[in-house]
Amino acid sequence: MGFLRERMGKILAFFIGFALLAFIAGEVVKSGGSMFRDDRNLLGEVNGEKVGYDEFNKKFEQNANQFKQQSGQNNLTPQITAYVQETTWNNTISLMILKKEVDKLGLVVGDDEVNSMVNGNNPDPQIVQAFGNPQTGKVDVNRFNTFKANLAAAKADDPLRQQWADFIESLIGNKLNQKYVALVTTGLYVNSLEAKEDYQAKNKLANFKYVTLDYASVPDSKAVPTDADYQSYYDEHKNEFKTTQELRTFDYVSFNAAPSKDDSAAVKTKAEKIAADFKASTNDSLFVQVNSETKVPITYLHKGRLDPKLDSVMFTAPNGFMVGPYLTAGSYKIAKLVDSHVEADSVKARHILIDANTIGVDKAKAKADSIEKLIKGGKSFAEMANMYSIDKQSAAKGGDLGTFARGAMIPVFDDAVFSAKKGDVKIVVSQFGVHLVEIEDLKGSSKVVKVALVDVPLKASNATQTAVYSKAQGFLGNLTKENFEAEAKKEGLQIKTAADVNGIAGSIQGVESARDIVKWAFGAEKGDFSDKVYITGDQNIVAHLMEVKPAGILSLDAVKKQIEPMVKNQVKGKILSDKLQAALNGSTTIDQVAQKAGAKVNPIQNIVFANPVIPGSSTEYKVVGTVFGSQPNKLSKPVEGTQGVFVFSVDSFINPAPLANAVREKDQLSQALMQRSQSQIFDALKDKANVKDYRAKFL
Repeated sequence: MGFLRERMGKILAFFIGFALLAFIAGEVVKSGGSMFRDDRNLLGEVNGEKVGYDEFNKKFEQNANQFKQQSGQNNLTPQITAYVQETTWNNTISLMILKKEVDKLGLVVGDDEVNSMVNGNNPDPQIVQAFGNPQTGKVDVNRFNTFKANLAAAKADDPLRQQWADFIESLIGNKLNQKYVALVTTGLYVNSLEAKEDYQAKNKLANFKYVTLDYASVPDSKAVPTDADYQSYYDEHKNEFKTTQELRTFDYVSFNAAPSKDDSAAVKTKAEKIAADFKASTNDSLFVQVNSETKVPITYLHKGRLDPKLDSVMFTAPNGFMVGPYLTAGSYKIAKLVDSHVEADSVKARHILIDANTIGVDKAKAKADSIEKLIKGGKSFAEMANMYSIDKQSAAKGGDLGTFARGAMIPVFDDAVFSAKKGDVKIVVSQFGVHLVEIEDLKGSSKVVKVALVDVPLKASNATQTAVYSKAQGFLGNLTKENFEAEAKKEGLQIKTAADVNGIAGSIQGVESARDIVKWAFGAEKGDFSDKVYITGDQNIVAHLMEVKPAGILSLDAVKKQIEPMVKNQVKGKILSDKLQAALNGSTTIDQVAQKAGAKVNPIQNIVFANPVIPGSSTEYKVVGTVFGSQPNKLSKPVEGTQGVFVFSVDSFINPAPLANAVREKDQLSQALMQRSQSQIFDALKDKANVKDYRAKFL
């Protein structure tokens, strides 16, 4: 006891420390992490080199923003987001794999090459895309020089400098890619024999007759595969079952939280109240901004540009005329005719754009006034545009904007020029700066209307959503390992299957926004139920993880259900082959075989090896390949094809004229080979690289 009393502090400290260490180790094991390294930022590995989540996400954001700019979309759908993520990932690992190969070969891009790509007579396509004139397809020199001047004047910490450095780095990466591909593809060669064989495959004709017995003619009950049949098929096609990433399959049920009749009635009443207030409103633009779910700008539109329900009445109605509320596309809509008038169909104009961001709107307007006075005093508009306009593309053409219809420009600009007369000069303020605009010509005339639109979405009430969620929660609480199907049947729910989902899928069949469900599936064990009810749109989802397919060659058990139809056909093929072989015994013509087999003779003309399609049947590679390896006027052995078992007799082959231009044939094959090789090179390198993908736990 005295010993314990003297050392009790140290003993307690030891046991407390040991307990804490055990707790931490347990958490690390459960999370798949490491005690001594922080892998929370580890998105993947390529040959042991880490791919950090932060750096990857930065590239993804850049690519996503670029996609938004190119497509004109402010928000990306789950499907597009998944596509951009996958593209970013493939580019990232391809560059890492390529860097290793490039370093091994000692390939570099020198300073002179970089300067040539950026400033040379034949600049890199990305430079042309970034600084080009769409009409000429060449670099806009003035615009590019302005950018370089701004870059030189930028401070060291200006984001512009980092963006340019990243851009140049991407140019260098692409150039190294081109050099490596060029080195590999230089060794590719098509010889004369290959050219001749390809010519024969495309032009030699076969005429033959065949008899076929379809697999469908044998009932499934008479073709029950054995384990040996499955194993044989699996061994023969094993490489077809290789997956590059882990896949998971889960069943799920959905509880629909769509608006009830009471919800619809309540939303309609709300919409009617809004309609009454809208009618009395004197500031329609503000009213739309405050009350509409979708903030649509109020602009003048030509006939045919409105919703058909509105298009039929608004062009003959008086100002203030109301339509709605009416239900369309899941929302109650209310429309109000704000104004209508007749205006030109198109306008020809030119402008000088003054930068208001640098000097302020008031000074920019004053500068526009001064330029207008100079023009009225005899100065050339084109000369002033070239001297003062920051819109270099139009300035190079004397400020000319061409002829355009309403909608081609921003609304404030449209409203100014389409309300003007020929020869008018106007000053217009927009988000781009201050425009000095001259109206050169007006063409045509038609009526336009300005319609203010308010939409009130039809949504389920909180009471409806809560009731449906509680029902789904109760269903989840009643589940055991064995009763998912029974409980779903009891509730009258249809079980749906999300098959072979990858770790970064953003959607599954029937569920557009399924990212959270997929993340759960990739953190669960086979047989688990979802840890909670997942809500997406009107759906409350409960899932059951059915299968986990690891990356690599899948096991026979994992693909057994998938290959069952093909294995059954193999079993049926043996039965039908025996039947046709019996018909062949003692037969000397294809007609005799058909009579004995209870089938008909099918004549076929002008089949080529390169296009092995049998009219009225399907693509039959094995059958047509066997035909071209056979002798005329001889009965073939039974051939098991795609749709059934065949016996044929070749009538004749028609050889094409001798190959006159082997060089052209070789060139065509070489081009096709080059096109395939570029993707196949990286596929081969990727297979060789030890790529580890942990994206499922992040994205």
